[in-house]
Amino acid sequence: MKGITVGYDGKRAVENMTGLGNYSRVVVGTMSALYPDNRYILMAPRLRDNPRLEPLLMRGNIEVHTPAGALARRMGAVWRSAGMVSDMASLGLDLYHGLSNELPLTAAMAPCPTVVTIHDLIWRRSPRDYAAIDRRLYELKYRRSARAATRIIAISECTRRDIVSDWGIDPGKIDVIYQGCDPIFTRPVTYDDRERVHRAYSLPARYIITVGTVQPRKNQLLAVRALEALPADVELLIVGGSARGYGEEIDRYAASRGLAGRIRRLSGIPFADLPALYALASLSSYTSRYEGFGLPLVESLSVGTPAIACTGSCLEEAAGEGAVYVDPDDAAAYARAAGAIIAHTHVRDRLAAKGRRHVSRFTPTALAEQTMQTYTRAILDFNLK
Repeated sequence: MKGITVGYDGKRAVENMTGLGNYSRVVVGTMSALYPDNRYILMAPRLRDNPRLEPLLMRGNIEVHTPAGALARRMGAVWRSAGMVSDMASLGLDLYHGLSNELPLTAAMAPCPTVVTIHDLIWRRSPRDYAAIDRRLYELKYRRSARAATRIIAISECTRRDIVSDWGIDPGKIDVIYQGCDPIFTRPVTYDDRERVHRAYSLPARYIITVGTVQPRKNQLLAVRALEALPADVELLIVGGSARGYGEEIDRYAASRGLAGRIRRLSGIPFADLPALYALASLSSYTSRYEGFGLPLVESLSVGTPAIACTGSCLEEAAGEGAVYVDPDDAAAYARAAGAIIAHTHVRDRLAAKGRRHVSRFTPTALAEQTMQTYTRAILDFNLK
């Protein structure tokens, strides 16, 4: 396909430092590198300083488009919902890609084909983690976007099944494209990096790391409960912000069992420190009851740290044979698995090797190639209407 102009919902690429921001930057960055003749436009309500975005903007084929006029800039949410579609025509877009579950509400009137990435339908599976108004808003916007899109990208087979079963979407217009993790996790973690991070956070000799927002769905309490059955020098390092209530629940449980001194929390850490934090850990823990994919598992396995994960959603897709899977309520099974990994080097090494082989498929090149295939299908489908 000759060079095309692709527009993206760039709000999170510009403003967010983690999560959907990382996904957005990985997609746009890998596309611009593998298909440099294209023009990539991040459509965002405003431009903000973002050190993780700035290197991409220096490439020459990525730019940021913001709404014209002070009123449109002040009402960025309205522009994203409605005004953006008129800008698609003036920018000469050949395709528009909503990277974070949604398209403009007026997407049906878009002058070009549209693609939307649906990450998950977790608010339907774990309503406790979302305010009622947010659940209603997500259901309205995301379901409407899935129906209006020319094509859909689902980040896992699990998400694809949910889209089909919950919303009745034609499975033929859904492509499963697994997330690629940031290249920082595929580079060797040097001795100097390990030493620097070890000193900076005063890390213990043996610890379990879990990365993600502390909230009921993430189920970090399972690892806390299992800690009781593990050697006293093994600590739990929780990396991520805390949702109201659940963090306190973990604290109360830990205090009641004499575990408070073995649990540490880190939040707001530099992204560049994450690979070494994974690499220094005895194992990583991702005990979510439900996920759309489970990117922290890929990050952990990419640096060679095996994991324990939970059954019930899609985590086997992310980690393959690089993790041991337990029921999300079975602390005894978790403790047995963690104990074996910590005590036996050969168990850890075997899991790590299998995990690295599994996650080798989640490459930037594969992500970009499959995404371009979806763009090609979308353009063809749109032109055949």
